[in-house]
Amino acid sequence: MPYQVSKSDDQWRDELGDDRYAVLRDAATERPWTGELLDEERAGVYACAACGNELFKSGTKFDSGCGWPSFYESVRPDAVELLEDTSLGMVRTEVRCAQCGSHLGHVFPDGFGTPTGDRYCMNSIALDFTPES
Repeated sequence: MPYQVSKSDDQWRDELGDDRYAVLRDAATERPWTGELLDEERAGVYACAACGNELFKSGTKFDSGCGWPSFYESVRPDAVELLEDTSLGMVRTEVRCAQCGSHLGHVFPDGFGTPTGDRYCMNSIALDFTPES
């Protein structure tokens, strides 16, 4: 799929640094309970750390107890791309940024008590947060 933002691996690596590159471009997962945005409670917007595409609003964030920031829906349906992920011997739904194709995390249909029933379980390091002014 052609993305609006396309760069070489070297460009991504230079811009993102090792840790962000591993998650965003190589689909690694940060350790649970370690992300800076896990306990963020201010109003604002969460965007892709690779390209700045707005992904989630703070009003959709909830404490799922999983160790990663969780949201029940994206800011708009075309903000993210959902792909089947069969790695690790299971079937999951990977969430990628629709603008640059970067890996963000996974979505699970177990967001009990949320309006959508979904739990977008995102890597904190894959997101940038901008508080409302």
